[in-house]
Amino acid sequence: MTMAYPYDLILFDLDGTLIGTAPEIADAVNDTLTVLGHPTVSQQAVNDWIGHGTRELLIQALAQLLNTSTQQVREAEAFPAIEAEFAQHYQRRCGTRSHLYPHVRETLQALRAAGVKLAVVTNKEGRYTQTVLDAHQLTPLLDHVISGDTLPVKKPDPAGIHDCLRRFGVAPGRALFVGDSSIDVATARNAGITVWALPYGYNMGEPIESCQPDRVIPDFSALTTLLSACDTAASA
Repeated sequence: MTMAYPYDLILFDLDGTLIGTAPEIADAVNDTLTVLGHPTVSQQAVNDWIGHGTRELLIQALAQLLNTSTQQVREAEAFPAIEAEFAQHYQRRCGTRSHLYPHVRETLQALRAAGVKLAVVTNKEGRYTQTVLDAHQLTPLLDHVISGDTLPVKKPDPAGIHDCLRRFGVAPGRALFVGDSSIDVATARNAGITVWALPYGYNMGEPIESCQPDRVIPDFSALTTLLSACDTAASA
């Protein structure tokens, strides 16, 4: 079965791909803003800011509320304390209002049983990544996790994908990236591997088709269907 399946390694984005995390991220952002005496932001705004990690999302929220640039927020003397405040709220909120997308668990189980290596490459900071994965019992199904602060760079830099290719001894042509945003598509392109995209995640308000992934799949069951098709072909 493994020989027939076209990929030896599948890498996944986290937020908007494996798990819908936007509600609890919005909760943490608004917890922080309330403490600071600022108005809260909408769920849609938070959805559109997801992709570059929670630190950048917080910066985007503050820049919009204060009508200033993101660079000015980053350089503000008060920002480290604000970031620390956010960290407490988000660590507490992680896993409270997120949900697995359809067919995720059973698909990961099927791929793992077939011998496919599975990894997550996300821009979410490591402490939050682990908490969310553990909350949904996904950690045992993954062979490796690269978070936004695991390496000196993050997506769309391809370093995370390259690290996984080396770690598992997989050629680029035998690896697939599955994500939900233009950042994911760019990361896969930069690494020279195939990319499939899901339409239900967080792509900064843009349709995923505009990113021109190799394939848009409706949900995770497409990966299982491919597995079954390859198995049937191998036994024919």
